[in-house]
Amino acid sequence: MTTYSLEPISIKKEYDRLKQILHNNKYDTSILHKVSNKNNKREHDTQKTKWPKFTYMGKEIRLITNLFKNTDIKIAFTTSDNIARLLFTQCNQIQNKYDRCGIYQLTCPSCNRKYFGQTDSPFRIRFQEHFRDYKYINNKSKFAQHLLEDEHPVGPMENIMGTLYTTRKGRMIDTLEKFYIYRETKRNNQINGKLTVKPNVIFDALVHEDPHRGHISQ
Repeated sequence: MTTYSLEPISIKKEYDRLKQILHNNKYDTSILHKVSNKNNKREHDTQKTKWPKFTYMGKEIRLITNLFKNTDIKIAFTTSDNIARLLFTQCNQIQNKYDRCGIYQLTCPSCNRKYFGQTDSPFRIRFQEHFRDYKYINNKSKFAQHLLEDEHPVGPMENIMGTLYTTRKGRMIDTLEKFYIYRETKRNNQINGKLTVKPNVIFDALVHEDPHRGHISQ
């Protein structure tokens, strides 16, 4: 009766028909009233509550979702550790980390200031592009521009390039890149440029909770 979209008069007819059937079979007709009220409440709660999905990645996600604790928004957690991903990750473990793609960090060997970027090409290819801009005095790369202007050496890839997160292009990698830049901006230690950073209360909460978030893969 509550599954289909019916006019009020049709719902009343169905209700009376079911009630009569219960009565004829010597059942308590109040059961129908209880079931009807329960379904109406469930429908009301479903319409009122929003259920956004978050991929669970640790305590930081709990910190973010707790911001919605006293609202009508309820959080549904999903996992990225499905069988296909686990098998894919397992196969990738035998590869050199610089053959993967994702988010990387370049550290100036002289002043320790950092540059963050993302690439869907292998990390080693992206490093070569930065190095080429440095070698041929091309200011396309912010990292190369910093080294040239401050007369700092470039250093070998294994010493100055760290892989922060390996993944494909998409919204998540954009957000992660922004977070790393944001965090290092708070330390006044990034090369990307302050114009790339906008206020973000969620990033502020993450930095406050775990200022060392962002392990460098060696």
